[in-house]
Amino acid sequence: MGGREATMVLMDENGKRCDGRTVDEPRRIMIKAGGLKNADGSAYIEFGDNKILVGVFGPRDVHPKHMSNTDTGILRVRYHMEPFSVGERKNPAPSRREIEISKVIKEALEPAVMLDKFPRTAVDVFIEVLQADGGTRCAALTAASVALADAGIPMRDMVAAIAAGKVADTVILDVNNEEDQAGQADMPIGYMPNLEKITLLQLDGVLTPEEYKKCVQVGVDGCKLVYELQKKALNDKYFGNSGD
Repeated sequence: MGGREATMVLMDENGKRCDGRTVDEPRRIMIKAGGLKNADGSAYIEFGDNKILVGVFGPRDVHPKHMSNTDTGILRVRYHMEPFSVGERKNPAPSRREIEISKVIKEALEPAVMLDKFPRTAVDVFIEVLQADGGTRCAALTAASVALADAGIPMRDMVAAIAAGKVADTVILDVNNEEDQAGQADMPIGYMPNLEKITLLQLDGVLTPEEYKKCVQVGVDGCKLVYELQKKALNDKYFGNSGD
């Protein structure tokens, strides 16, 4: 899988990756705040060839009542891939992977959302992956943060996310689908830049301790780039630049 042929394709002798990017260059990222009329907050993101729509509803009453918490609000996240989002049609029923990613994104968002401000209520985050191309959990987490901010949910900071990884024995930023399939390691990172706190860190693959540290640093630096685009999306919606 990580053999010589895959390595030659994934990175050339000039250090250019299979899609022409340099090692520390993210894919094209476009974020738009708003767009869903019936949601309290929403966002749309294109992260490379990923296309993801997020709607936020709440705070609202919890049904059934016994699921509510008298001390704090609860956050509920549903990550769902449309059947047409991948090359081979996906079963519309929630897969184990979708359930896992829903949980991962929920846990990455919880440190950012001030849930104690709205006890006995729930905030629902619905994530729809319209087109998938590697790194959907990071793109979805990034868009969910913007949608929560757009809904006016009190937050300590937004969570920006991107994946670092290892391809052809080189640490890279923003792993695409081919690199995810044939590369040596993939490390999704969620980060709150203002608070300098990591809320998501996963690793699939093997890294040396030095590569691990470098991967984290490359990922955190990438999250800071994403964070600027998150702020721009909200700025464009609320303070003009509507023609963008």
